[in-house]
Amino acid sequence: MNNTFSPFRALIPALVVIALLALVPALGPSNRLLSLAISAGINVVALYGLSVLFGQTGILSMGHAALVGVGAYAAALLARDTGFGFWLALPLGGVFAGIAAVVIGVPSLRVSGHHFVIMTFAFGQLLTIVLTNGGDYTGAATGLDLQLPVSFFGTPVDDLMPYYYIVLAFVALSAVASWAIINSPYGRTLRAIRENEKLAASLGINIGRHKIGAFVVSGVFAGVSGVLLAYFLRHISPSQFASFPSIYLALMVMIGGARLLLGPLAGGILVSFLPEVLNLDPVESRILYGVCLIAVILLLPNGLIAGLLEGWQKLFGNAAQKRAGNASADAKHAAEAGR
Repeated sequence: MNNTFSPFRALIPALVVIALLALVPALGPSNRLLSLAISAGINVVALYGLSVLFGQTGILSMGHAALVGVGAYAAALLARDTGFGFWLALPLGGVFAGIAAVVIGVPSLRVSGHHFVIMTFAFGQLLTIVLTNGGDYTGAATGLDLQLPVSFFGTPVDDLMPYYYIVLAFVALSAVASWAIINSPYGRTLRAIRENEKLAASLGINIGRHKIGAFVVSGVFAGVSGVLLAYFLRHISPSQFASFPSIYLALMVMIGGARLLLGPLAGGILVSFLPEVLNLDPVESRILYGVCLIAVILLLPNGLIAGLLEGWQKLFGNAAQKRAGNASADAKHAAEAGR
């Protein structure tokens, strides 16, 4: 019984947190806080894709915001040129971002380590240049407006609260999809590549194909996130998908932790709300992010959530072992006395 349900144990905490987040509108938050919560949720959708790439495969992309941009621009262009609305744009944005991931991944994954990081960063910058110089088609540096409203069963969603629930639903779907990938044979193959690439290749695993596959999966998550972002902001521009947003996403997944389902949730919420809670300006926020990243790398290399779980296990695990040892000693003494 325990073996049957053990894979679900990793999913339950994430779903509990998401269920608690569904209660946030009942607390009567301001529009600013609700907007921050929506932005955090949109980031979390992209982070679940990045956690598959980084946490399971061990590949860190610094061009992830570019894939988010592909989804966002796909939504805006589909709305303008074909009249496709939100619900059609969601899968198509994911598909286009997945195709872009193939284009980026095939040349980039020929190298590894910091060379791959540099190449993905360069592709992100290249996309920004292409969008900026795209003329009227991409809106150039000004960007594009998105005119079509989000509708739910024919009812326009023109308020923050219903859109918050839509974003939260996609956060839940992303968590479940990420969990399914992690616990699938494909997820085990990706972890084998992460742990020992040469050994995995010697066992007949096609390393290049699986790396590109992980990059495509990550791109699909990012594309869906981009569509959600475009319909939330109603205006997109190339600067939103340049170098710093990619660093921002990498920072979130590294702080929260890429290997646990709670990691993207924790990273997205913490990085989004910490400057607001501490009342920091943008420059101070970036300094704080840098300090947090250094602290996590030095003290919690697997992320905040994994570090907290390890501390909990050490604290209460040792106490449980001590109690078990005392109980064993008492039983031994009682047995000896009975003789």
